[in-house]
Amino acid sequence: MAGAIASRMSFSSLKRKQPKTFTVRIVTMDAEMEFNCEMKWKGKDLFDLVCRTLGLRETWFFGLQYTIKDTVAWLKMDKKVLDHDVSKEEPVTFHFLAKFYPENAEEELVQEITQHLFFLQVKKQILDEKIYCPPEASVLLASYAVQAKYGDYDPSVHKRGFLAQEELLPKRVINLYQMTPEMWEERITAWYAEHRGRARDEAEMEYLKIAQDLEMYGVNYFAIRFTIKPLDKKIDVFKFNSSKLRVNKLILQLCIGNHDLFMRRRKADSLEVQQMKAQAREEKARKQMERQRLAREKQMREEAERTRDELERRLLQMKEEATMANEALMRSEETADLLAEKAQITEEEAKLLAQKAAEAEQEMQRIKATAIRTEEEKRLMEQKVLEAEVLALKMAEESERRAKEADQLKQDLQEAREAERRAKQKLLEIATKPTYPPMNPIPAPLPPDIPSFNLIGDSLSFDFKDTDMKRLSMEIEKEKVEYMEKSKHLQEQLNELKTEIEALKLKERETALDILHNENSDRGGSSKHNTIKKPQAQGRRPICI
Repeated sequence: MAGAIASRMSFSSLKRKQPKTFTVRIVTMDAEMEFNCEMKWKGKDLFDLVCRTLGLRETWFFGLQYTIKDTVAWLKMDKKVLDHDVSKEEPVTFHFLAKFYPENAEEELVQEITQHLFFLQVKKQILDEKIYCPPEASVLLASYAVQAKYGDYDPSVHKRGFLAQEELLPKRVINLYQMTPEMWEERITAWYAEHRGRARDEAEMEYLKIAQDLEMYGVNYFAIRFTIKPLDKKIDVFKFNSSKLRVNKLILQLCIGNHDLFMRRRKADSLEVQQMKAQAREEKARKQMERQRLAREKQMREEAERTRDELERRLLQMKEEATMANEALMRSEETADLLAEKAQITEEEAKLLAQKAAEAEQEMQRIKATAIRTEEEKRLMEQKVLEAEVLALKMAEESERRAKEADQLKQDLQEAREAERRAKQKLLEIATKPTYPPMNPIPAPLPPDIPSFNLIGDSLSFDFKDTDMKRLSMEIEKEKVEYMEKSKHLQEQLNELKTEIEALKLKERETALDILHNENSDRGGSSKHNTIKKPQAQGRRPICI
């Protein structure tokens, strides 16, 4: 009894000690998650839980955003979650977004998940027209987005209309030109076909490398009072504020965060970042080796398919030749039989004519031997002799003609039999030809400048040395140089597309940002720094962070 009471007391005390929780919903760019959070949790506790769930280590770029009366705010790390001015209705919703932007995406973004989240967010901002993007650059960015989603272009799979349901261009760009969706798709596909061989992460990085040079990339705009007052006459510092206290706090928070990130870039990488970059280089090398292996396998498979098609074509051709040879043989045999039968008949007719000619000759000799005394009988006899001679001559000529015809038929028969022999020989040669040539594929050797990898079964083992890493770093630098050389060609392509679609532009539909961008381009100073310096209203001006 005492044991039962103690058990109940222990259970009750355990039940009382369980912390109270509340439900939180986290919305990322491509997923939603829900967590049970303790009432005492601070913003850092929730933020760390989300980062661990995503496998994200480059946490300094991101934050948890929420909305207060049409104003965005960011969750503070050192403040309790429920102490923020958030909705008390569960689940409490936060958006996991990039709060600060890298100056150079290729150098600063190490993890693939970080790169992917930035790609999705920047693409959405461009499509939602929060980041201004010129029409020609929009087409190029759309082609990289298609490469990231669909992989390499395949005309047999990606047929006309396969992008009909995709949102790839800002509505402002679509409305600015008299172009059908098919015309836009044709231009996007033309560039998409040139990206063959790029993996998803490579296509997303190319997208970010172009987007980071846009005028409004990484810029937030706020309406502020411009009661500008210098704090020190010797120092060019300005004091400004907003009509909303929350906006002032947000501006200060973003300024501090951007300054911290600016200082972080100027310092040497921490041990954690160095390890992340080393792992990223190893992963890049492994993926490069895997892509090369897959490319070699694909090439060998295509060559095998081409060889198979060629053998099938040759086999079909040989079958057709064999069929034609058989038909020719049958015709030769039929012709030979007919000629043999006709020669036999002609030979019999010639024998019969020769026999009749001999009988006529005997009759003529008999008539000559008979003596006919009377002139009448003599005349009649002479007439009969003459007729018999004429008949004998005709019989001889006919017999000679028949003999010649028999000789000709024999010659035709001999030629037909010779054609039959040749047809049989041709058929025999076709039947004895080898159908499939022996194939001993020799795997292509690996390039000498690639680190050594040992392949055992389905597993891969890697042996990275310092020299390999240095070589890989040199290759990366080389790729950067090549990229800069390609940039000029890319700019020429963009200018060509801009000129091509300029004739279809509807000038009356140009927005203020279009006009400002065109003015900056004409002056040769189209950059984000020129854009943010432009006044946008009388008495109220923007500040960009």
